[in-house]
Amino acid sequence: MGNPKPLTGDSSIADWLADPAGNAILTDMLAQSGQSPDVFKPVRRLAIKRLVKMSRGAFTQEMLDDLIRRVAAGDVPAGAPVPVAVDSDAEDAEAAVALREWTERLDQGRFTGQTVIVTGAGSGIGRATASRIAREGGRVVAVDVSQERLDEFLAEHAGSDIVSLVADITDDAGVARIVEAAGDTIDGLANIAGIMDDMTPVGDVTDAVWQRVFRVNVEGTMKMMRAVIPAMLAQGGGSIVNTASEAALRGSAAGAAYTASKHAVAGLTKSSAFMYGPSGIRVNAVAPGPTITNIEATFGSPLGASRIQVGMSVMPDPVEADALAASITFLLSEDGVNINGVVLPSDGGWSAA
Repeated sequence: MGNPKPLTGDSSIADWLADPAGNAILTDMLAQSGQSPDVFKPVRRLAIKRLVKMSRGAFTQEMLDDLIRRVAAGDVPAGAPVPVAVDSDAEDAEAAVALREWTERLDQGRFTGQTVIVTGAGSGIGRATASRIAREGGRVVAVDVSQERLDEFLAEHAGSDIVSLVADITDDAGVARIVEAAGDTIDGLANIAGIMDDMTPVGDVTDAVWQRVFRVNVEGTMKMMRAVIPAMLAQGGGSIVNTASEAALRGSAAGAAYTASKHAVAGLTKSSAFMYGPSGIRVNAVAPGPTITNIEATFGSPLGASRIQVGMSVMPDPVEADALAASITFLLSEDGVNINGVVLPSDGGWSAA
């Protein structure tokens, strides 16, 4: 079979863990923070260099360079924990064939001359979507509740046509400021801001969780749609993309509040598509599957935890937010010209399980 290829930043995490020296070095690094290689399971197919961006400072380029240097030198730490295999036999079989890795390919000029509002633009899917629109020539009104996150986003896109705005989409005054910042023409709205629940079933859900989730996920989504419709009607069209979820398609992806809120988003999307389609306004939604974002799930109920974890056992590996931005910008753009009223699963096949 010949000698295995040397480990580099382009090698997958699975390849690093399959290599005795690479496994030992990674295991030792994780042990220092009380973790094990199990944390890599969801992202084992990704190139290890992707961790630099995904970790947002927890794993730096300098740390990666040091790992590569050490594995090349066979610098396995003395007394390092015994490497623990993290792949099952089935996963080993999958790893026998290197899977092609998706690479973002920009469509230069796809949004030139267009103004698109993106909520939740400071992080996760919203940030990736706002970034792609800006890099494809669009004017972006980037909305978030965090000035710090918006400042980071702006710093990464110096020279792009971006208007950043700290605003709460559940507040009428905040929504009015967003529309004012956009100006007379609003070509697109990416309704991405949202929050998770605590995975509680209806018997355990509190009024506070229910009301907060619905206020952001449903009321905020509705307020933004309602606010942009007049401009889109006046200009003869536009495109709205809401963020649903796998929880809009199934009952095993979240708690009662989040699941009900995303079913409501799906209904709001379909109703609006039917109502405004003849006026040239397309309204669609994307239903993300497991995605690496800053939205963290917590379990506020033993029953919720046990049941949801069963459902999660068939989830595909999570993807980075760029993959969801590809789906969202497709629907936002003229490429989605004949698509209206669709809730598009962008979930790696989870909805087919």
